[in-house]
Amino acid sequence: MSLIVQKFGGTSVANSEKIMAAARKAIRAQQQGHQVVMVVSAMGKQTDVLVDLARQITEQPPAREMDMLLSTGEQVSVALMAMAIHALGGQAVSLTGGQIGIKTDSSHTKARIQSISAERMKKHLDDGHIVIAAGFQGVDEDLNITTLGRGGSDTTAVALAAVLRADSCEIYTDVDGVFTTDPRVVPSARKMERVSHDEMLELASLGAGVMHSRSIEFGKKFDVPIHVRNSASFSDEPGSIIGSLPESNDRAVSGCALTKNEARISLTGVPDKPGTMHRIFSRLATVNIAVDMIVQNIGAGGVADIAFTVLESDLPVALKTVGEAARELGGEVSHDANLSKVSVVGLGMATQTGVADRMFRALADARVNIQAISTSQIKISALVERSQGMEALRAVHDEFELEKPPQSRASFGEGATKVERPSPVDVVSRLQRMEDLTIDDIRLDQTQGRITISQLPDSPGIAAEIFEAVAAESLLVDMIVQGAGRDGQANLSFTVPRDAVLQAVGIAMEAADRLGCGPVSSDATIAILSVFGVGIRTHVGVGARMFKALSEAGINVEMINTSEVRVNVVVGADKGEAGLKALRTAFADVMG
Repeated sequence: MSLIVQKFGGTSVANSEKIMAAARKAIRAQQQGHQVVMVVSAMGKQTDVLVDLARQITEQPPAREMDMLLSTGEQVSVALMAMAIHALGGQAVSLTGGQIGIKTDSSHTKARIQSISAERMKKHLDDGHIVIAAGFQGVDEDLNITTLGRGGSDTTAVALAAVLRADSCEIYTDVDGVFTTDPRVVPSARKMERVSHDEMLELASLGAGVMHSRSIEFGKKFDVPIHVRNSASFSDEPGSIIGSLPESNDRAVSGCALTKNEARISLTGVPDKPGTMHRIFSRLATVNIAVDMIVQNIGAGGVADIAFTVLESDLPVALKTVGEAARELGGEVSHDANLSKVSVVGLGMATQTGVADRMFRALADARVNIQAISTSQIKISALVERSQGMEALRAVHDEFELEKPPQSRASFGEGATKVERPSPVDVVSRLQRMEDLTIDDIRLDQTQGRITISQLPDSPGIAAEIFEAVAAESLLVDMIVQGAGRDGQANLSFTVPRDAVLQAVGIAMEAADRLGCGPVSSDATIAILSVFGVGIRTHVGVGARMFKALSEAGINVEMINTSEVRVNVVVGADKGEAGLKALRTAFADVMG
């Protein structure tokens, strides 16, 4: 018998009428021959009400007691849902996270799942019950109640689907599926029938509100297909499926997103030598700050500039921490809290040219100035003034015509047959400490060369002009790094295949002459070290571990860019093999 996990968010269980509607969906699925596990969130805005009550008592409620309080919201929902199913003639049993056997660490209000026991759920399912599981919660080794933080019910649902080896995980929410961007901001946004785990990981980490990135991490790690559907729909409209396939193999960009509340911290004049990055990012990991864009361009005169972004809410702690590091290193710290990040995402980007120049031209035509650039294989991100963020998002959505369906696309359900799963013994092994960091691969790329243009005018259209010239020659660009501008100027670096470096240098020199900037420098023999893994950004110690390993091996980091699933660093060509060895040793305990 197939097994389905159905998750209903707060808006989908906001009142008794909606609870009864959700109960009917579960009973219908059971009548169609499926075993059913439901995961429910707290009703409506109940979690917000509980948080407000706590704040009325004290400005700083103890984290343990907040978890005790917040977990009651889901317990109300599961009990009412079980009652609804019984009232409709079905059989159901409600279970808290602890009763299910969801074991977490002891990080109250943001706990990570370590393991889940499936025995109790399987017994109830085999007895014909619909299991109603409280989302968002678990217990630590001392049986203290813990909560999983933002997106916790999504995480619970996909994690249960992984443990139970479910055929699918249905996420019922108040939207019709996954859109090319936020339809509330861009009315022409289109619902996608399919989106890949990798694309959704990037979109979720960028603030796409449909799913939280931690739940997508589980989906990718354990091969769980995720269906996003509208709970208010009375039809069997399938919504969107998040799985192994993209919607289209021939479209370079599948979606775009805007992260509104970004803040940038810049360190200028820090020593350009091994150990600098480790001293900075190890401190940030200690205070649990998740760093987003990290941009380091080529240093000059023995010093380098480093910039990175954090959520604006983390800015005060991050500034204090970075200030301590800067006093030791001798650099200067500055920051800007009025920024947003606009990004385009798509699997096709890895093999198609011309994406960057089109994005940058769209922003230039909208008179949006780019303050920093970072790329990955399937994402390009540009930092812009917050006041221009919405305009930037609409511009890139229009440029890539995301409102139009691709000419050739996989329809809903196509390619969604279950892949060959690991043996039960292997699954149990992988599920132990399920949210621990897992590194999938560490690679050395010695096929690329670097081009750097210095002292570019920090104004709209500059990046577009350069990459339009590059695209005109059909050169495939991998990394693009533009740091924060100073005194009206910025430096921009990019990498191309080694056999195209001379051609790219010529293009760059022509652009520099037109723009009255320069000089142009290059290195045809760089080495790029890449660490791949699910949830790299959310595990705050990855960068620190990486930079420590390279520092101890005496290897200087020349350039950096990051994504949700990959960190790239450029080192000297003669240091590539040593760097690969150092990183494989450093991450040996978490290699998948």
